[in-house]
Amino acid sequence: MDLTARHPRTGELLSTVKFMVQTLAAAGELQRDLQRELTYDGLRAAEAKGSKGGRRPAVEAAKTDDVRTEYLEGRSIAALAREHRVSRGATRTAVADLLPDHTTNEEDAPAPELPVTLDMPGKVADYLRTTELEPAERAALDQGTTVRRGQGYTLRVSAVPAVHRGLLARCQPLDDSQDLPAVPTQRKARREYENRVSALTP
Repeated sequence: MDLTARHPRTGELLSTVKFMVQTLAAAGELQRDLQRELTYDGLRAAEAKGSKGGRRPAVEAAKTDDVRTEYLEGRSIAALAREHRVSRGATRTAVADLLPDHTTNEEDAPAPELPVTLDMPGKVADYLRTTELEPAERAALDQGTTVRRGQGYTLRVSAVPAVHRGLLARCQPLDDSQDLPAVPTQRKARREYENRVSALTP
């Protein structure tokens, strides 16, 4: 099918061409969303089985106790690294809580959140732009990248999970509010964004 076919008199794209283009765009978006959902489901299933992501420790679990015992006996980091044929950094990681400069506060401190990029439906973004936001929320919204999708658009927002959750809470009136009449498309858009935010690791 020629997707550039135009009406000979008006010069506009044929209605069948418009329909085909919109259908292909919707199918592509559906495939992307399904792939993302399957990825999140796979990660959750792996976490439920006790599987952890990231690189495996260079010092094997069976040797970790030996390394720690030898360190407490006075062996140096360099000597342990040579003996077990691992890097000094890996050895230092294995005995991190035994090092003199280690403190309980550093061990218990939560790891800083890293920015996550999520696609926010355009109807949600339009509503949030007219809502009072925190400075971090407003900055994330203003720095978002617009991605056109058929007749609408999505806003690609990069922010830490806490900011995404804050933005989601701000658009709660789209789902159910006495002051704001419920609009099905807005409610659907908010729930779509909610699903994406809920998939983030708390």
